[in-house]
Amino acid sequence: MELTQNQLKQIIPNNKNINEWFFALNQFLYRYEIDTHLRLAAFLSQCAHESGGFAYTSENLNYRWQSLRKTFPKYFSTDSLAQQYEKQPEKIANRIYANRMGNGSEQSGDGWKFRGRGLIQLTGKNNYTLFANSLGMDLTSAVNYLETFEGSVESACWFWQTNNLNKWADLEDMVTLTKKINGGTIGLPDRIEHYNHCLHILEVY
Repeated sequence: MELTQNQLKQIIPNNKNINEWFFALNQFLYRYEIDTHLRLAAFLSQCAHESGGFAYTSENLNYRWQSLRKTFPKYFSTDSLAQQYEKQPEKIANRIYANRMGNGSEQSGDGWKFRGRGLIQLTGKNNYTLFANSLGMDLTSAVNYLETFEGSVESACWFWQTNNLNKWADLEDMVTLTKKINGGTIGLPDRIEHYNHCLHILEVY
């Protein structure tokens, strides 16, 4: 199935970069075998949820201290500690992503450098390295590529294929898909709403 520009406009109606996203999507969807209406609906709906309708392609970590305490209690165990990081995205990223996913210590800066990017937030040095290797890029080039429309789309397609998500798309299993992408079921009702909307658009238009 081929995605049309009119369908994409219906799926992300408030996005101002339809032309750029349409061009990027049509470069990679079929290369990564996202090529049936079920696969397209699943992929586009998950991307739409993760990126706020294709509006955000870099992780927003501009948290107030109260939100840090609630969202990341493991890393901000006291009010005073959270207040030291409030509304400092780079510092926050370096703390919450330190010493995991291939990242170095908080002081290394890896958390910020390898924060979530792309339509499906690719996160951590390990994932960035695997993605870079798949394209024959060095890490710095991959970081820069992820800041583009094409890189945002291809990284999501790469993640989708690497994790065999077409299997769950073919089964219309949005719960498992969400767990594979999110690690849990955060935002599941919104993801399902996006999915049903995408199915409708792909079948009607």
